[in-house]
Amino acid sequence: MSADVQFASLPETSTTKASPTSGKLAAAAALRFSSLLAFAAILVIFAATAPYFLTVGNIGNVLGQSAISGVLAIGLTIVLIAGGSSVVTGGIDLSLAANMGLSAAVYATLIQLGFSDVVAAAAALATGLAIGVVNALAIVVAGIVPLLATLAVMNVVAGLELVLTQNTVLPASTDLLTALSSSDGFGIPILAYVLIGFTIVAAAIVQFTPLGLRLYAVGEFPEAARAAGLPLKSLIAGAFVASGFCGGIAGILSVAYLSGSTTGSGEMLLPVVVTALLGSVFSRRLVPTIGGTLISTLFVGFLINGFQLLNLPSTLVSGVQGLLILIVVSATTLLRKREI
Repeated sequence: MSADVQFASLPETSTTKASPTSGKLAAAAALRFSSLLAFAAILVIFAATAPYFLTVGNIGNVLGQSAISGVLAIGLTIVLIAGGSSVVTGGIDLSLAANMGLSAAVYATLIQLGFSDVVAAAAALATGLAIGVVNALAIVVAGIVPLLATLAVMNVVAGLELVLTQNTVLPASTDLLTALSSSDGFGIPILAYVLIGFTIVAAAIVQFTPLGLRLYAVGEFPEAARAAGLPLKSLIAGAFVASGFCGGIAGILSVAYLSGSTTGSGEMLLPVVVTALLGSVFSRRLVPTIGGTLISTLFVGFLINGFQLLNLPSTLVSGVQGLLILIVVSATTLLRKREI
């Protein structure tokens, strides 16, 4: 049983009124149904207007392109679960895109210096973990709010990437990268299978283990979790470390997809935030889930792909992504206020 279901099935106490809860669940269900309906409508519209949209090759291309942002969004989802709904004082990690860029630069640099895939991959993952540890220390030990802490770390990491790469492209080619960037006999990229496999592993841990249940408890009911003796600081720190690890994995996937380390990783931040926040809309109780994040990853991926096939300007894509953030945050905030 997932953590989402477990919290939804908690018995009603004497201090809990049934009508507000029922009203919130009904509103959440309506919002979720509307989101799924919008997803389906967008697919139908693009299928009718965008050339090659529903071809196997294009669908595989969307899955492959979404692998990097999907892994990053899952990392951010873990932070959202443990940190709570407030992106100012709760769960947010703005350093993820920069983390991916630096991890990719470390990987490509070591490959160019003649190191093996194993060493380069280990260094990239260690880089992501180190960034996650810095975030955790800044938030848990220094007491800086996550928004400011991860914003500061983002700028430091982006600067380190520029120093390492000299703001140039670092090409890299190895057997591992070739395998990750290839496709199967049906034209589905291997990166798509990586995204699905990573999602299954993350969902198994977060949604179906006591650790995942504790993360939800810390994020949704911090006072109750503290009273129950849960180590809040350790769990929150662990969430940011896990997010950093996801940044390291995404860095390796980025090198495979782009055949090297490229500049401009910061542009990934907005799609990742959109994907993670939108994932809660696809949850039954408007809480972040790994499965919801996968659905929102495909939603954003097909949305961007459809715009590209229709030759619409990239500025319009950014505008739509910003609008999605505004709608999702506004809707969830209003529902939570109604519950209170």
